[in-house]
Formats: sequence, C-alpha cells, structure tokens
Amino acid sequence: MRYEIERKFLVRDDSWRGRDEGVRLRQGYLSVDPERTVRVRLVGDRGWLTIKGASVGSVRPEFEYAIPAAEAASMLEHLCLRPQIEKIRYRIEHAGLLWEVDEFLGENAGLVLAEIELADPRQPVTLPPWIGEEVTDDHRYSNAWLSRHPFRHWGADPN
Repeated sequence: MRYEIERKFLVRDDSWRGRDEGVRLRQGYLSVDPERTVRVRLVGDRGWLTIKGASVGSVRPEFEYAIPAAEAASMLEHLCLRPQIEKIRYRIEHAGLLWEVDEFLGENAGLVLAEIELADPRQPVTLPPWIGEEVTDDHRYSNAWLSRHPFRHWGADPN
C-alpha cells in the first residue's frame, strides 16, 4: 500500500512568487467521506483518479491512477460534486525539498496553501521564509472540505 505523508501550511506573503509559472488544476470529488475520498483531477492534458483513506496526522493511504483527459473532463462535468476545486499549482524548491504552493481560484479565491510531501513523518523540514502557520491537522484546509465548504463563505465561523 502506498502512503502519502504530507504537511500543509498557510502562506504568509507573496515572496514565493516568480519562481515557477504554475499549472492550472481542476478537481472534483466523487466521494468526500472522511474515511475515503475519491478525486478526479485534470491537469492540462492529463487526467488522474485518486483514492485516499483517512488521515492519521500527516499520513494516509493513497492510490493514484492516470486516466484519459477526456474521461476526467467528462467525470468532472457530469459526476463530481459541486463546487469543484480550481487552483494554480506552483512548484518551488527550497532546502532540497519540492514545495507545492496552491493559489485557489473560484469559490476558494483568496486562499494560498503550501504543501510538502515527505518520505517519513519525522523527516526534518527547513521552512521557507514565506511559510506561515501549519494547518496539517486542520481538516478545513483539505481540498475535500474546501469543495463542500468554500473558503469565501467561511466568514467568522469556518465550520
């Protein structure tokens, strides 16, 4: 079984900008059950189907499969829950690790998150200066949650 080990952070400022052109992503969910999410993603001309299990801290089982882009687009259009996640993903290297910075669009505009995938949950990480508060354990920042509770509607109470 493959496991995803990922830490997630808010981004404190724009000093990360200009290091990558970014790529636009569109993703939707067939299931947002906390025990198992099923996601369809379209990245340019590539489609992906991803199944993730429940998180235990920064670790969760993950299965990801390439699918034809036309099938991903059709699933997004006809099967996935609304609203969907739209974002631009930037890949930025820092201290030997590859960070992914997601600038959310659409219903989640205004939110910018950074993620780092690790080989081990105890792996040391040197944080870039533009990294803010860690939100790994805050379920509200998961894409599945954001697809059901968009950031722009959080207001005073994001729950």
